[in-house]
Amino acid sequence: MKKGELIIVSAPAGTGKTTLVQMLKKEFPNEVTQSISCTTRKPRPREVDGKDYVFLTEKAFEERVKQGDFLEHATVFGNRYGTLKEVVDAQRASGKHVVLVIDTQGAMELKKKTEALYIFIAPPSIEVLKERLKNRRTESPETLKKRLKWAQYEMDQAKHYDYTIVNDDLETAYTALKSIIVARNYEGGNHGSR
Repeated sequence: MKKGELIIVSAPAGTGKTTLVQMLKKEFPNEVTQSISCTTRKPRPREVDGKDYVFLTEKAFEERVKQGDFLEHATVFGNRYGTLKEVVDAQRASGKHVVLVIDTQGAMELKKKTEALYIFIAPPSIEVLKERLKNRRTESPETLKKRLKWAQYEMDQAKHYDYTIVNDDLETAYTALKSIIVARNYEGGNHGSR
C-alpha cells in the first residue's frame, strides 16, 4: 500500500479549520485521518482525552520532548502542543493521508525537516474573525485581544504555505480544500496550480 501523505492545516482560532477537516474525514473515512495532538492545556467542556487531544501534564510533555517523541511542538498562549511521531508514522504506513491541524509555529518547524502539503485557512478579514470569536463566547475580552493579535501574525505566515483558502463560506472553502487534496493525489504528488 502506498504511504499516506502528510497534510498540514493551520489557521487562526475561529476560522473553521476543525469543521473543514471533520468534513474531509467524513467524506473520505478510508483515505483521510487526523492526528491527535498532545497538549498541556486543560480540557474544554465536551472534549475527550484521546479523541480531541491527548492531555498531558507539563512534566509528561517535557519528558516526551527530551525523548524526541514529537514531530513538532510549540507553546501557544502558555500551553504546549505537540504531534507524536509514532502516531503519524503508523497512520501513514497504513496508507491514510494524515492531517495535522497545527499552529503556524509548529508548521514552520515541520517545514524545515518534513515534506508535506501545507494549507492555510484564512478568515475573510480580521473583523469577521473578531465577530466569530465573540459569537463563540469562549473568550474573555483579554483573551480575545490576544487571539486577534496572534491571528494577525498567523495570517502573515500564510505566504509560507502551498495554498491559502479563505473561509468566507464553509461549503466553498470545503470544496477548495477537497479539490486541492484530490488533485494532489491524481498528479502524483505535484503541487499543480494555485
